[in-house]
Amino acid sequence: MFEEVRTILARQLRVAPERVTMEAQIKRDLGADSVDILQLLMRLEDDYGVVIPDETLAKFETVGDVVRFLDQLPRP
Repeated sequence: MFEEVRTILARQLRVAPERVTMEAQIKRDLGADSVDILQLLMRLEDDYGVVIPDETLAKFETVGDVVRFLDQLPRP
């Protein structure tokens, strides 16, 4: 799951994949703004067929937060 999220973020934010680590702060370390976060949300919802509530999205600070959320989703 981490590799998938890394690829999405690296492309979307135009950063080197090596910068996208589990500990990386999405806004501070990777330079994401609120539009980037919204685009990430829409991409994840489309790719994984889920709805991510706003209160959950607000808790995503690190790449690891996103990965852990996706890891807990039921797999088909």
